[in-house]
Amino acid sequence: MWKTLSFALPVLFPSWQFFKTVEPSPRVQWALLSDGEGDVVEWNEFRLHPLKVTALQMVLRLFWNPYRNDTLFVVSCAERIQQFPDPHSIHEIRRRILSDLRKLPFDTTDKLLQFRLVFVHRGEVGLEHEVVFLSDITPTVVPVTC
Repeated sequence: MWKTLSFALPVLFPSWQFFKTVEPSPRVQWALLSDGEGDVVEWNEFRLHPLKVTALQMVLRLFWNPYRNDTLFVVSCAERIQQFPDPHSIHEIRRRILSDLRKLPFDTTDKLLQFRLVFVHRGEVGLEHEVVFLSDITPTVVPVTC
């Protein structure tokens, strides 16, 4: 019994000693452009965290939470891009943003997409945003080729 419990306890109460340092993760923000020439007016946070989670939701998330797992994958891709921009991570983030855009109630057919990675930290005057990566501008609808 004690041996089984000794195996289960690290799963329920993990040790955080495996982290070398605790650093902020880059935030992923996206914007829609009408043409490739204009400046971005409004950046939107990608997959905002809910402001409130009930106790039942927390318990259910322990066993089934694919949306959050996918969001954590995006964070790991963003961290890889911040260290060394690789096409795979850029593609994976862009693909997930486009997938989420298709679920929004407005038409994105003639729009262009751009995303960026931002570190937010407290500065002398308040919150400061440091852009660490800016993606290329791409269409929101991929043309079908025969």
